[in-house]
Amino acid sequence: MKRILTMTTVWLIIALPLNAQQLNTSMDSTVTTSGEVTIKGSQIKYTATTGKQPVWDEKGEIIAGLYFTYYERSGINNKAKRPLIISFNGGPGSASVWMHIAYTGPKILKIDEEGYPVQPYGIKDNPYSILDVADIVYVNPVNTGYSRAVSTMDDKEVSKRFFGVNPDIKYLASWVNTFVTRQNRWESPKYLIGESYATPRVSGLSLELQNSHWMYLNGVILVSPTGLGIERGTAVEAANLLPYYAAAAWYHKKLPAELQVKDLTDLLPEVEEYTVNELIPIMAKGGFLSETEKIKAAARMAKYSGLSEKVILEHNLRIPKGFFWKELLRDEGFTIGRLDSRYLGIDKMEAGERPDYSAELTSWLHSFTPAINSYIKNHLKYNTDLKYNMFGPVHPWDRSGNTTGDDLRQAMAQNPYLHVMVQSGYFDGGTDYFNAKYNLWQMDTSGKLRERMSWEGYRSGHMMYLRKEDLATSNEHIREFIKKSTPQKGQAAQYHRGVKN
Repeated sequence: MKRILTMTTVWLIIALPLNAQQLNTSMDSTVTTSGEVTIKGSQIKYTATTGKQPVWDEKGEIIAGLYFTYYERSGINNKAKRPLIISFNGGPGSASVWMHIAYTGPKILKIDEEGYPVQPYGIKDNPYSILDVADIVYVNPVNTGYSRAVSTMDDKEVSKRFFGVNPDIKYLASWVNTFVTRQNRWESPKYLIGESYATPRVSGLSLELQNSHWMYLNGVILVSPTGLGIERGTAVEAANLLPYYAAAAWYHKKLPAELQVKDLTDLLPEVEEYTVNELIPIMAKGGFLSETEKIKAAARMAKYSGLSEKVILEHNLRIPKGFFWKELLRDEGFTIGRLDSRYLGIDKMEAGERPDYSAELTSWLHSFTPAINSYIKNHLKYNTDLKYNMFGPVHPWDRSGNTTGDDLRQAMAQNPYLHVMVQSGYFDGGTDYFNAKYNLWQMDTSGKLRERMSWEGYRSGHMMYLRKEDLATSNEHIREFIKKSTPQKGQAAQYHRGVKN
């Protein structure tokens, strides 16, 4: 790859030795390289710009520098028609590494076809990247990746400004505004994609960008979404886990023979229907449920979950997720993963209420950490002595005032162009697929926005794109989503009476 230093970086190299007060200019420097990748049989040339762009306070003083990587396809003359994807990961406190080098970007990890680490570590071309149809920027919030607040801020001020549902949305919206202006992308169709905790982040950003920066989006993609601040209540919260339990039990062949022979997508609608129509009302009765009803429900739950009626009754029908991950394969001496229940773990003791560690996350850090550090230094040519925070210190995180699901609904109501797509892995126990569906059902109870909402499921976990088959399919779903959310020539952003929205 060819290395190109921006004028900002050259100026920085000259200026730093002259005046210590200029140290904050390191919050505003980039390096640009060039590359190419073959996507769907076509050679795509691109530039990759990586480095930091500042966050300013109300007085116009730099308070942080966010590390980002921006891929822009070369040879595009009309950027007004070229979509821009703004990508975040979650945590909170997670770097934007996962989707960057495993999902949508031009390079991906060297892993096997199911997503497990292989040595030697490293990266390879991503033949399924969406760079053929859209430019992409991967953004790292404060204390993730190489992003940092200025050293003059104390911990209390850093926490107040950056670490919470609403402060996070506010400063990131301002940063996005600056990025779009600097890159001259105001005319482009714009999309947000967020994974895990980044789903409330991008949901809140959709309204903040619209109402405070007058930036209107074409789409928001929610990958493995959290609850988005949508109220569930104890009965719904407990009942909604059963479809995920059924999926994990099916994968590990723990269901009765008559269910195990069914394909996963044939089985799950049956479990979902039972959950909505019967289990939620049962859970709502709580301690006033009759003994007969309780035993009957335990038998049905055992049938779908792979657990025994005994342990289900011992938990009063409410099975904690941690216990499920420990219990399902306890008799075989294994635990299963939280974020991807296909993964197996080994605990010190078979006894206990939850696994000793997250088997899937350990596996992912195994392959991602060496790859991203090597890629940034050797391919993107960005050099720094800072530690790359896969997970950075962002706690305590203020979770109060989370209305992000309703924020997204409000943004959609105000903007007839705005579409939403959800992507979920069936075997994700951290942000399970059925609650992702439930989000969509409850986000807009009027049903007037449902034609602009869609959900896609995959036979993998939280990071469904690690599985090769799902990597291809999920990227193709993004391409289709972009096409669907791109208005026809002359199509105005307006509602029409008597026409579905």
